[in-house]
Amino acid sequence: MEEKTTLYELNNRIRNSIEHSFPDSYWVIAEISELKTNHSGHCYLELIEKDPNQDKIIARARATIWSYTFRMLKPFFETASGITLDKGIKILVKVRVTFHEQYGLSINILDIDPGYTLGDMARKRQETMDKLEKDGVLEMNKQIPFPTAPQRIALISSETAAGYEDFLNQLLSNTYGFTYYVKLFPAKMQGDEAIPSLIMALDKIYPHEDFFDIVTIIRGGGSKADLSCFDSYDLAYHITQFPLPVVTGIGHEQDTSVADLVAHTKLKTPTAVAEFLIMQTFSLDQYLAELRSTAIVLVNECLQNKQEHIDNLGRKFTPVINNILLKNDRILDQLAYSFEKRTNRFLQEKKDFLKYSQSALQSFSGKYLLEKRHYLQIALKTIKYMDPKKVLERGYSLTYHNGRIIRNASGLARGDLITTKFERDEVNSKVEKVIRERGK
Repeated sequence: MEEKTTLYELNNRIRNSIEHSFPDSYWVIAEISELKTNHSGHCYLELIEKDPNQDKIIARARATIWSYTFRMLKPFFETASGITLDKGIKILVKVRVTFHEQYGLSINILDIDPGYTLGDMARKRQETMDKLEKDGVLEMNKQIPFPTAPQRIALISSETAAGYEDFLNQLLSNTYGFTYYVKLFPAKMQGDEAIPSLIMALDKIYPHEDFFDIVTIIRGGGSKADLSCFDSYDLAYHITQFPLPVVTGIGHEQDTSVADLVAHTKLKTPTAVAEFLIMQTFSLDQYLAELRSTAIVLVNECLQNKQEHIDNLGRKFTPVINNILLKNDRILDQLAYSFEKRTNRFLQEKKDFLKYSQSALQSFSGKYLLEKRHYLQIALKTIKYMDPKKVLERGYSLTYHNGRIIRNASGLARGDLITTKFERDEVNSKVEKVIRERGK
């Protein structure tokens, strides 16, 4: 029958075996995937190792930094490296392997090498730069012509970023009164979501490339680990391919990120970006003022030269003009004298013509009026002769029907009453028969 043992005894044997097999401490390279501290000050980590070719986790282990060690290691690491001790960074730590009957296998971290983490980040950054250069895109955004005075700005930042308000206050409250249009495209500026968030913001700006002058990416500083997203190849590649100049003010005081290196223009802080944009507009304003002053001076000089030239021409042509005017005065006097004589002769001729015309008109008018008077006398006699009374006196009569004189029987019918007037009498008759002329 096989030997029986308790769980505690089994774990105790495992513990003895591990302590015998791993009597010393070891320097281990790993990436922090999780990091937590409890109320006692102990730090609990999960360490992983990834396959460099497939980015797949091939090893995982729990690790502990006891509070008395953590209080010394954390400030030492962060002071020496400038990187916050947090998940996502690669570290070189001195560890001791232990096994506890109750808590199981654990790796206790005793020391840490800041230089390795710095070197690893520098190596990754250099690998990214080498790849960008190999792809031939490293300088692409820098080759885009920069606007003379950009005023329509697509801003990528977080509304809660330390430098966001500083940038807006510096830019929009500038002492020169320059006007700018700033459109915020929010993005995460640190953490696991930062890279896709930044790329998404660039993608949102792209359809409006014709409207904006530049793109600015700003963040108000932070630790190297917080800003590690700006060393991403994917983000850098998107910046190199962007059709507008990209200006960065990420806040690195000591180091330069890959995003800074591939951007058209890199500045240290958001405030520096705002001041840079203001100075661009100020330079244009000064240039235009100088052009305006130069133009005024040149125009005044030109006018002065032209005035002097005109004065010289005036002095040269004054005698010539005076001679011409004198000759013209003489000619005008001669013309006036000749015109006066001709006018007087013409008026005399017209006066004589009017006298003759007046005499002829009086003679003609007398004859004309005499003829018309004789004509009127004949007409008056004719009218009197045609008077109906005179007609009746000569033995004729007039027949009326309904008050109208009847000239023929066409308007009469049997039974009509008619009146016949004589010189002194009239007779009323009734039509018994109407005889019309044949063919009528």
